[in-house]
Amino acid sequence: MKNTRAILMLLIALLAGVAAVVSASRWLMEQSSNSVKQVVVAANDLNLGQPLNGSQLRLVNWPTASVPPGAFEDLKLLEGRVVRTSLQRGEPVLDAKLAPVGTKGGLSAVINDGKRAITVRVNDVVGVAGFALPGNYVDVIVNTNEEAKNTQNNSISKIVLEKILVLAVAQQVSRDDTQPKVVNAVTLEVTPDQAEKLDVARSVGTLSLVLRNQMDVADINTGGATKGTLLGKAPEAPQVKVVTQTQTRTVVKTRTVAAQPHAGNCVGVLAGIQGGVECF
Repeated sequence: MKNTRAILMLLIALLAGVAAVVSASRWLMEQSSNSVKQVVVAANDLNLGQPLNGSQLRLVNWPTASVPPGAFEDLKLLEGRVVRTSLQRGEPVLDAKLAPVGTKGGLSAVINDGKRAITVRVNDVVGVAGFALPGNYVDVIVNTNEEAKNTQNNSISKIVLEKILVLAVAQQVSRDDTQPKVVNAVTLEVTPDQAEKLDVARSVGTLSLVLRNQMDVADINTGGATKGTLLGKAPEAPQVKVVTQTQTRTVVKTRTVAAQPHAGNCVGVLAGIQGGVECF
């Protein structure tokens, strides 16, 4: 009898333990399912301007409390969208990093609103030895002659554009590469007004790019450098042309001429010792 009771107690304890384990497992599964969400991430490295498709994306579990704003949970919503910035493998795809819906792929997708892209010809010197890479900021210097003077002594170098974003070098638009690349063309992002200035600058002189710190946003207005300022010479005083006006006085002499008597009958008149002629 005692053995039967002991076995019964063991069976009850075993069943209670199994029930507790099952309940705990279900509770943990519910908690884990509520604490994570599926988020779309890049399946491989993606370059800016690249259209997305299903093979480039995948879903992963992400802690609910850490899901970044603008993340996607459905792969279908990203079909055909264009990446505006480079994405690394495993990085969440956010709406802020994508071009608007309907945008086609290519460089035009990464140009900001109100901006334009213009390409300038460079060499190993003008292109800062190839260190002007996509994503960097540069200043543009033009060297030309002042006021259409054709002598070399009147050449001037002046910064005409500041903090200009480099969109691409040659046909490369990736902003993750830090290795210098010597190319023959650099594409810059400018405003319409800056595009006009840049076009005039390259038509009247030679251009140079000046690489600047990406965190430096200060605008510096320089007066330009000439041969005189380079050698430390004082600027020449402007020549003043003095025009002396000579006043000429014109003296007009007038002479009264007696009117000729009209032809007609004339008689002599004698008044005292004075005589005259009167005609009528």
